[in-house]
Amino acid sequence: MKKTHIIILIFIAIAIAVLISFMGDLTTYDTVASAREKEGKFVHLIAKLDKTKPVEYDAIKNPNYMRFTAIDTLGNSTPVIYHNAKPTDFEKSERLVLKGSMKDGQFEADEMLMKCPSKYKEDVEVNKKNLSSN
Repeated sequence: MKKTHIIILIFIAIAIAVLISFMGDLTTYDTVASAREKEGKFVHLIAKLDKTKPVEYDAIKNPNYMRFTAIDTLGNSTPVIYHNAKPTDFEKSERLVLKGSMKDGQFEADEMLMKCPSKYKEDVEVNKKNLSSN
């Protein structure tokens, strides 16, 4: 073999190794049921706050502990433990993206992203009414 062929093969092998190492970091969005099957593994859970159940948070007692119940799009629910301060307007959020893992039948979230209702939603409805009345 020529030196160029050997260098190309080494380059391809390194590229494959890099791609394989990145595949371990890729995560998909899971439901409560699939997160339970992957207990202990890091997952992204898309859910919304179950407003029929209480949110346990006491900023004086422990500002880095919040417990609530989340419901996924299929209607399955799970208790969630979030070890951080309660986000502003948490109860108003439309959807939550919880990053963490299932442990002992509950989801322990390391990070939480919230999708809040659009502040422009009312303006859009008013503009639609105004356009239809003209």
